[in-house]
Amino acid sequence: MSEIAKILGQRIRNYRTAKHLSQEKLAELSGCHPAYIGQIERGEKNATIESIEKIATALRVSLSRLFENLGAKEDGALNIPLACYELLSAKTKEEQEHVYRILLEIDKYKKN
Repeated sequence: MSEIAKILGQRIRNYRTAKHLSQEKLAELSGCHPAYIGQIERGEKNATIESIEKIATALRVSLSRLFENLGAKEDGALNIPLACYELLSAKTKEEQEHVYRILLEIDKYKKN
């Protein structure tokens, strides 16, 4: 399957786990089959935009958020800002704020 399907699937999994939802619960909320949710998360299925919209609604995440920076890759190199975004976007607001405070402290330390 395409790299985009894998990244999108991982984003869905990240949001689902951050919200403490099982694949079965997400399937119930979105009206999709649990096996289909698993296939999408593993990047095995190329989901329709309608299915992605149902899943996004169930996760309370906008479509634009799910597709943000999707496919933004530079010469196969790891895109560090995008990787950080992917990691942080799946965390709770409280966890994001904690990581941000840590980064500010690291930056402050570096300047001294």
